[in-house]
Amino acid sequence: MTNRRTFLKTAGSAGIAGLIAGCSGESGGGTDDGSTTTDTSTPVPYGNGEINFLMSPSEPQELMQKQYAPVKEHLSSETEMSTKLKYARNYSAVLQAMGSGTADIAETGPFSAALGVNADKADIALQRYAYGSWDYSSVIVTKTDSDISSLSDLEGESVGFADRLSASGALFPLFMLSEAGLDIGSFPQEEGSAEFDATFSGHSQAFTQLENDQVVAAGVGQFITLNDDRELKDGYEYVETYDGIPRAPIVTSPELSDEEQSALVNAMKDAPEEMYLGEDGEADTDDDLWFSDVRPADVETYQPVIDVATELGIEAEFLDS
Repeated sequence: MTNRRTFLKTAGSAGIAGLIAGCSGESGGGTDDGSTTTDTSTPVPYGNGEINFLMSPSEPQELMQKQYAPVKEHLSSETEMSTKLKYARNYSAVLQAMGSGTADIAETGPFSAALGVNADKADIALQRYAYGSWDYSSVIVTKTDSDISSLSDLEGESVGFADRLSASGALFPLFMLSEAGLDIGSFPQEEGSAEFDATFSGHSQAFTQLENDQVVAAGVGQFITLNDDRELKDGYEYVETYDGIPRAPIVTSPELSDEEQSALVNAMKDAPEEMYLGEDGEADTDDDLWFSDVRPADVETYQPVIDVATELGIEAEFLDS
């Protein structure tokens, strides 16, 4: 685990507001009865006597609740602490909750984790493994019957992206567009004089926009474009692909003690196969987790993400306000 490390050397101002929608009506702060916790002579484990696991909005909330149900049970069993799952409305919300201590452990994206550590809002603890690899790809995808055959064709067009703090759904697609010679303005921090119109939402929402012809192309993680056989869905084609992005990390709150962080990390690292099989406990079903293993990681693991963010002039204060 690595915390309070500086990644990006640039500075400036901009940010994204974040709110947390808790599962089953839970919110991202305070206790279930709306009261606040107070200091006592004996520290309470994890701040409020329970573990709060935060899920980033890479897929719909209902599905992710089913996917992470065994994670909740496993953490509760291993730590002998009650565990709650919470769903964040965006990546910034994950890091705001982690930095404030209202969440203890979270699954999030590489870009948001890098910025989070830089802002002392998260500690990188684990890297995830899936589909035979520790890395993955970002794509800019269009429909096969569109007039888009190269990135330069996107000048003046509408492009859908995932969350502004998504590596594969914003950072790398914007980097690909910039490398192709298009002016990306002040994206992803804020709107500017880009040579295309951009909308930011989530991976599934951006791809749905493409499906519904609301945009002519989408910059997303490749995973959202694949069918059950891990092949590109019919009717679509890639305009550009960026490979070799380190797969998303699991982060812990810097507000936790070393012992509390170690307990969570060890529980995840030593988890049995059943933890990855989703609520139904069966392999190869819709509620399986997308990853099947984790390993210890630190900031160096995500250096490729840091380098691209630096190249685009992403500012360390991106998470503020």
